[in-house]
Amino acid sequence: MPDFTKVKPFETREFCFDVRAALDEKRGAIITGQPIVYGDTYDVGGEWRETIDRGALDSTDLTDVRFLVNHDTRSIPLARSRRNNGGNNTMQMTVNESGLILDWVSLDVENNADAKALYSAVQRGDISGMSFGFLIGDERWDDLDSDLPTRHILRIDTVIEVSAVTFPAYTATTINARDKAALESARHALESARQSRAKALESACNPLELEKARFEFLSKF
Repeated sequence: MPDFTKVKPFETREFCFDVRAALDEKRGAIITGQPIVYGDTYDVGGEWRETIDRGALDSTDLTDVRFLVNHDTRSIPLARSRRNNGGNNTMQMTVNESGLILDWVSLDVENNADAKALYSAVQRGDISGMSFGFLIGDERWDDLDSDLPTRHILRIDTVIEVSAVTFPAYTATTINARDKAALESARHALESARQSRAKALESACNPLELEKARFEFLSKF
């Protein structure tokens, strides 16, 4: 799997959405759920509020998405979607007016012990959380001067993986304190936004300051 973290900040979000296990006549043991929901607002590690705006997935790259457990990229994926067009894929997704839906994740419970364990855990309700790893394409920040600004994710560039998670964050929180790497990514994003805003303000103010100095100089003669 490519190391996307060297290109852009790789972020994850974990939710307590309803994840279900079922038996499908064609695909056998499957998992369904919704890893991305538009419009809901969450607290991100106490750093900011965040919402994924409607339409953020309209141009998202879904050409190669893995299904993992707890974002563990070192383990063999339990399913994979290539170009999200059905066929021989073992995972199918749909983007609709509410966000990203997992239509089905087909698990090989007969030949893969990890898949069997996950299916059982979801079926029993022991695992109820979902998460996704993604790269942001575009965003907007509001109230950057406040202690808890708001981040609008306008476009998700790429969804890299979807995970079932053992310890999802609380319903109103998208990053759990256990996930230190994700929290550091959150802080980096906020700091970058504040630095960009400061530079923009500085650039906007400089011409005014120069004109003021010029006026004061001329007024002395």
